Amino acid sequence: MQNIAFIGLGNMGAPMAQNLAKAGYALTVFDLVPAAVGDAVKAGASAGKAVADCVKQADAVITMLPATEHSRKAYLAPDGIIASAKKGALLVDCSTINADAAKEIADAAASRGFAMLDAPVSGGTAGAAAATLTFIVGGAENDLERARPLFEKMGKNIFHAGGSGAGQMAKICNNMLLAIQMIGTSEALALGVANGLDPKVLSGIIAKSSGRNWTTEVYNPWPGVMENVPASRGYAGGFGTDLMLKDLGLAAEAAAASGANTQLGAVARDMYRRHAAQGGGNLDFSSILNTIAAIS
Repeated sequence: MQNIAFIGLGNMGAPMAQNLAKAGYALTVFDLVPAAVGDAVKAGASAGKAVADCVKQADAVITMLPATEHSRKAYLAPDGIIASAKKGALLVDCSTINADAAKEIADAAASRGFAMLDAPVSGGTAGAAAATLTFIVGGAENDLERARPLFEKMGKNIFHAGGSGAGQMAKICNNMLLAIQMIGTSEALALGVANGLDPKVLSGIIAKSSGRNWTTEVYNPWPGVMENVPASRGYAGGFGTDLMLKDLGLAAEAAAASGANTQLGAVARDMYRRHAAQGGGNLDFSSILNTIAAIS
């Protein structure tokens, strides 16, 4: 596969597409934001005029879109991907969406003879830029093998979670836990600082103790503890609170549908909902610290 269509050039999609262009693929891109398309063109991509134009010659189509409704429209619209892609193209949705919707889209694709993968990612914008993302894949294993060379140019870890929708479900579980960890880390650091501890020293202790976790070691929420993370640039960029809130909503939907007990997930969703309502929606999700601690 040499001709790749990439639709959705947001904070995650843009660096993912650029890594494919750097790897030598013939890349055609589309996004509703002209500036995002322009940046991709500067990196070596070609600009599609619309979704249908973007995908018509592609061997593989990759989408990275904000929410379930955007994926549904992109794939299922009369002039969408399934209606416009060339025969035999591999379709890959890297968005994080409702697992049932992923199955619905995959069924629609299969009815038209297309192979489809749901392949949401973990690793944040830094991982997207560095091509170190984790791909969590649902769909047929042989279709995953077709997509593997593309994934390897954008990430380092590739997991086959199961059939269609399984990638989405695994990603939702992961992000629910991530939200809980971020809140717990923020509370622990706030408690330590309130009692005279240096947040950098406390973070180092936690990193070598039983409370160690990704949010402390890789994505620390306390300003000044770690370079090159959103907390050290006013919580700009990264993975937005609104997106985390969306994922927590997906987790709540899945829990309600299956009867699963996710009490901490519900608490995390409520805290992020209040944080977003207080103006934190466009900030990185680590800014939840601002609802827990007063930063001097």
